[in-house]
Amino acid sequence: MPIQNNLQKFNDLRKEYPVFVYDSYHYEIADNGNLVVSFSFFVGNAIRYNPIVYIKKHSLFDDFYTSGNLEKLQDFVFSIGMIELLSYWKSTCSPIIEVRCGSLDEEAVSFWKKLYFNGLGEFFYTNSIEISIDEMVTIVPQLFTSAKKHFFGLKDETIVPIGGGKDSVVTLEELRLAKPLIPLIINPRKATLETLKAAGMDGNFLEIQREIDPVLLELNAKGFLNGHTPFSAMLAFYSLLLGVLSGRKNIALSNESSANEATVAGTEINHQYSKSYEFEADFRRYVKRYLSDELNYYSFLRPLSELQIARLFSQYPQYFSVFKSCNAGSKQDIWCCNCSKCLFTFIILSPFIAPEKMREIFGENLFENPSLLYILQELCGLTAEKPFECVGTVDEVCVALAQTIKKYEKLPVLLQYFAKTELYTKYAAVDLNEQLRHFEPKHFLNELEINQLIDKINKLQR
Repeated sequence: MPIQNNLQKFNDLRKEYPVFVYDSYHYEIADNGNLVVSFSFFVGNAIRYNPIVYIKKHSLFDDFYTSGNLEKLQDFVFSIGMIELLSYWKSTCSPIIEVRCGSLDEEAVSFWKKLYFNGLGEFFYTNSIEISIDEMVTIVPQLFTSAKKHFFGLKDETIVPIGGGKDSVVTLEELRLAKPLIPLIINPRKATLETLKAAGMDGNFLEIQREIDPVLLELNAKGFLNGHTPFSAMLAFYSLLLGVLSGRKNIALSNESSANEATVAGTEINHQYSKSYEFEADFRRYVKRYLSDELNYYSFLRPLSELQIARLFSQYPQYFSVFKSCNAGSKQDIWCCNCSKCLFTFIILSPFIAPEKMREIFGENLFENPSLLYILQELCGLTAEKPFECVGTVDEVCVALAQTIKKYEKLPVLLQYFAKTELYTKYAAVDLNEQLRHFEPKHFLNELEINQLIDKINKLQR
């Protein structure tokens, strides 16, 4: 990720645009049955944002729509606006956010400030902006009160967000054995739709269509500030709304323990902050306090590492030709084979899938590409930063590489490099089965779910 010195631009924009306003939110059921959600944000007199989101009609929503309880969605939609605004606020980084709708008390304000600060850690770092959480922004609510919680009578059934990668495949396959579930997709693409087809579940999923207001894209082109925002936090709030609409209380994410590791060594800057256990715990407290005691947002894969997930995924060859995790190639539905996400995925699966099959999945053997050497070094912890991507820990990458070397008679160039490092000496002696048996104790799974995962992993021991 290139680092840009935008500190002066940051300071200038904050002076020119001192107040960002969350003016209002609106939602209604359109004639076609879609729930249309819109927000109004503005900065000064010249910059106005009006993003619109469409929750596609589904038969599971019928009971809620006929219940006459549409007003109970207000606090959910308001909260979605609080996370949506971050994509727009970051263009000017106004020192004040004025909230003219909804209800916030002091604890809620603290929650949002922490989420904004940690969720924008990568944004601040890559723009060379050093600022404290107190200096970053002051949130000024119009109503300094707590939201009113509601009871919905939700069923003990589950929503599983599908991203098209290996992680959500594992959650889908493991959870479908235990209780009824329905997938959720934001902006469906070929990989997500093909994943459901491979699962035999195509045609029946919850769908959100979301787009960025083009005004923001115009400002980005003009040189306003830009960078990473916590997408998973946005997904979290949308999933609550879909839980209420569909009458399902469980939302099972696919975030693993590996997401807790910092991207920049020695700091708390984490590309995956909104996939971390810390965010998950904070979010659950927020939901229980301000929205509903019924909803159960958690990550089914939280006790697992990327290595364990890769091992589980290797048991589902029906997904090998359809899953995609490459952001660079997402619009073309390809592995670009030239980015950190492609190389990481190739590495983490290689101990468990034969080299010939890996070449078939990706179209080439990434270990044979010397231009990926620097990315390999980043993934192995040989640089100050890991890639700003959703990748596993340094230890996991090194274990996977050391194990993969055993599968080759003639090592390709990247494995040759790793085999000559001190890291190989350190990790070659690691017991892979011991790595696969470890379960992170901090999670929100129930006893049946954790026992299910333990049993499945133990059966796959080599």
